[in-house]
Amino acid sequence: MNLWLRLIWVWLTTLYRPSIEAPFGVSIVRLIVLPNDLDVNLHMNNGRYLTVMDLGRFDLFARGGLLRAIRGAGWTPLLSAAKIRYRRELRLWRPFRIESRVVFWEDTSFVIEQRIIARDKDGADIVAAISLNRGRVYNPAARRFIPASELFRRMGIDAPSPPASEEVRAFLDADAALQRAG
Repeated sequence: MNLWLRLIWVWLTTLYRPSIEAPFGVSIVRLIVLPNDLDVNLHMNNGRYLTVMDLGRFDLFARGGLLRAIRGAGWTPLLSAAKIRYRRELRLWRPFRIESRVVFWEDTSFVIEQRIIARDKDGADIVAAISLNRGRVYNPAARRFIPASELFRRMGIDAPSPPASEEVRAFLDADAALQRAG
C-alpha cells in the first residue's frame, strides 16, 4: 500500500513543483526508508530500490512533459531492461533522494540513469545505488515502438542525444545480446 501512497504523493507534488526541461533535466524525489521497505537484514530490500526508482521515472516523465505527450497519443511507456549497482545500505527512517535523468537515446530506446543518494553523518552525499534503465514507448494501436525523434517532435523538441558513455554502450550491448539469446 505504501507504494500507492507514495505514487499519489509524487503525482500530487508534481502539480506544485517546477517543470523539468526535457530531455536533459534532472528529477529529484525525496523519500525515507519505511518499515515495509526492509528485508531480513533490516535495510532496504534490493528489489525495493528498483520499485522506488519507478517513482523517480514517473516524476521525470510528468514534470518533463513526456507523460503528457505519451498519454495524449494513447502510447504506453515501458521499461525493457535495468541494471543496478548497490553501493551502500539504507537503514530504517533514513532520508534519501532519487535523481533521474535521460542520458542517451537512439532509435526507439531511451536510457535513464537513476541514483539513490543519502547523506552521511557529516552531511556529504553518498550514492547508495546507481541504475541504468532502458525504456521504450509503445503504440498499442499500431503495435510498434515509437522512435525517440517522433516523441520529441510531438513535444516540440529538436535535440540530439548526448553521446553514449562506455557504460551506457556496454549496457545496451549486453541487453541486445540477451534479446538475441531469447
